[in-house]
Amino acid sequence: MKILEVIQRTAPFFEKHGVESPRLTIELLLAHLLKKRRLDLYLEFERELDAATLEKLREMVRRRAAGEPLQYITGEAEFCGMKFAVDRRVLIPRPETELLVETTLGRIANSKSPIAIIDLCTGSGCVAVALAKKIEAAEVYATDVSAEALAVAEENAKRHNVEKKIRFFRGDLLEILPDSLMVDAIVSNPPYIASGDLARLPKEVREFEPVQALVAGEDGLNFYRRIVGNARRFLLPTGFLCLELGDGQCPAVSRLCAENGWTMEDVVKDLQGKERVMVACPK
Repeated sequence: MKILEVIQRTAPFFEKHGVESPRLTIELLLAHLLKKRRLDLYLEFERELDAATLEKLREMVRRRAAGEPLQYITGEAEFCGMKFAVDRRVLIPRPETELLVETTLGRIANSKSPIAIIDLCTGSGCVAVALAKKIEAAEVYATDVSAEALAVAEENAKRHNVEKKIRFFRGDLLEILPDSLMVDAIVSNPPYIASGDLARLPKEVREFEPVQALVAGEDGLNFYRRIVGNARRFLLPTGFLCLELGDGQCPAVSRLCAENGWTMEDVVKDLQGKERVMVACPK
């Protein structure tokens, strides 16, 4: 079967199964399998695929039609212009989280002094690695309660040659870190889904991504409470806290910050106009 035939037959199949962007999806699967750029496929539409390749592709198509995210099937996700290894041990990095990195970088500017950063709930390590890659003198301390997630994060640090700039800790938020540690910034994209909302998430999220990296108690605020309640003791006097927010959570997190002695410095909206990232400083 030729590449063009595969695309023409699979796109309607994906559409029937509710896969978003069906033609793009099959093209991305083919490009990954054939180790080519997607646009290069257009130059090889008449190429015949051998039986072994078609068999591998059928399995990938089956998985995607069943709802498994494309990134888990290919084993890669793009974040901040870099490719990260991902699988079902970690959340898939979202474009919105790039705003967390950009906001942090904007606060630090072009400092040549060593910059120490804590990344809580590091997951795939995408935030920690991106910051370590983009800040010349970064020292990053990344924590996660999941040993499986940390294994992926460490792989990504090596992939991008920043493993010497990041120290990974397995533990619950800040509790695993040395009491003497003082940093310039604490950043986090924590779990923020209310437990009652889990069933309403898209199938590919609720059935494939790790639940412990999504759900944060009945109101979705459990991690924010603990972070704003404990983060100040690790921050230098000029330090700041930068958090990604769930939809509509800014007012509640702002109240938590005020109750715990923080001054809200900035709230950054995403491309949809939603309050996505907040910056707070100790009073």
